[in-house]
Amino acid sequence: MKRLILLFSAFLFLSNCTSNTIYKKPTDLIPKDTMVILIQEMLIASASKNVKTINLQRKIDYFPFVYDRFKIDSTRFQKSSFYYISKIDTYTEILAQVKKGLEIEKEKYTVLKKRKDSINRDSVSKLNIKKPIKKDTANNIQKKLED
Repeated sequence: MKRLILLFSAFLFLSNCTSNTIYKKPTDLIPKDTMVILIQEMLIASASKNVKTINLQRKIDYFPFVYDRFKIDSTRFQKSSFYYISKIDTYTEILAQVKKGLEIEKEKYTVLKKRKDSINRDSVSKLNIKKPIKKDTANNIQKKLED
């Protein structure tokens, strides 16, 4: 009987231990639409870390620039992020909007890259145009060879 009560109480305890923690709304909460843009910029900054700059530098931390642009600090971002993460549905919406925004940016830069590549290709092809040999020159070379 003791074992049964012990197993039942353990089952009851474990079944009630779920993580439904919702943080209190911070006083300086970053608005949802700003959070979308901020996360997009942070993902771009994170990806840019391994890209060479004009001065051939790598591993530059761009996060301080993002924080300065939005006039926030890392603790405010962290508090807002924890709040939105605790509300799964809201955070899922934010991430879906971030993904959509990044895909739009990717499409925009893909079109620009294609346009730039086509301009470069056209200018290079203009430089590589071979001038046709005049018949007179070809005839003169043949006569010289025959003599």
